[in-house]
Amino acid sequence: MKIKILFAVVLSPGLLACTEQSASPSKQSAAVEGRGADTAKWWESLPRAEWSAYERVAQDIDWFEIYQVFPNVYAIYEPGQFEEVISFLIIGDDKALLFDTGLGIAKLQPVIARLTDHEIIVLNSHGHYDHIGGNHEFADIAGVEVPYAINRTKGASNDKVAEYVSGDWLWKETPADFDAATYDIKPYELTNFVKDGDIIDLGGRRLEVLLTPGHSPDSICLLDREERQLFTGDTFYLAPLYAHLEGSDFDQYKTTMERLAALTPEIDHLMTSHNVPVADAAYLGKAASAFEAISTKSAAYQKTDGAYEYQFDGFSVIAPKPGD
Repeated sequence: MKIKILFAVVLSPGLLACTEQSASPSKQSAAVEGRGADTAKWWESLPRAEWSAYERVAQDIDWFEIYQVFPNVYAIYEPGQFEEVISFLIIGDDKALLFDTGLGIAKLQPVIARLTDHEIIVLNSHGHYDHIGGNHEFADIAGVEVPYAINRTKGASNDKVAEYVSGDWLWKETPADFDAATYDIKPYELTNFVKDGDIIDLGGRRLEVLLTPGHSPDSICLLDREERQLFTGDTFYLAPLYAHLEGSDFDQYKTTMERLAALTPEIDHLMTSHNVPVADAAYLGKAASAFEAISTKSAAYQKTDGAYEYQFDGFSVIAPKPGD
């Protein structure tokens, strides 16, 4: 898998555009705290070897990389921006569910239309900007009926999200019609609500909704019991887990991880929403133990990027200041 590296040129404060090919992105870094250790030159980890295990699907929007990771499960990967966010398309016999819509830097609906002609249900793992960017392109969007999720439907103006398409947040050439100066998260409408325990039947494929607050008040996971897959959103992935953001709740996160760890015997694969698409279900128990260790102050932390980061095997947890 070969990835083209582009040079990011600052046009005006906080704004950038990509130009001719060069060795590395701009050295100018976004002034942000809380991303964790080892974020400098994060793009040098690309391409991640784990993706080579999956079949890449040809498509004509270069911003995305599409992989079939399991039968009728497609990972839609955006490696050109720091989040390395992954949205999942899950196809049943009658309908398809799109779990998140990514950054909104490139149009997603044409990509989905090439993968399936089924009716599309959008369901967000949570309402952070990198998971709802393409929501406005779709008509049927389900969500959790909590104030946080409803508030996110208003979108986010350029002054709220411009940082995420500036400095070292971007390394790859963006689509020709993308303009960092006008980038925003467009408003969308929730057409249906889901609650804990609901079953979404796609025809031959049943997905169980699990409310998993902690990273955000509206976080959910999707459990496919028959396929033994858990779509985790940002509740777990192999990178820093954010329990320190506005809207995060460490104690809720700890309870969520205990709940998910108890499901480990029923799960083989975690379908994760950042960096790599699949992780072993055994990490659920490890994550639950990590949150317990932080809670009991038996885990060591380091101050990284202005935050308090606890390192564990394969992932870390960024938590509020100890004692808060």
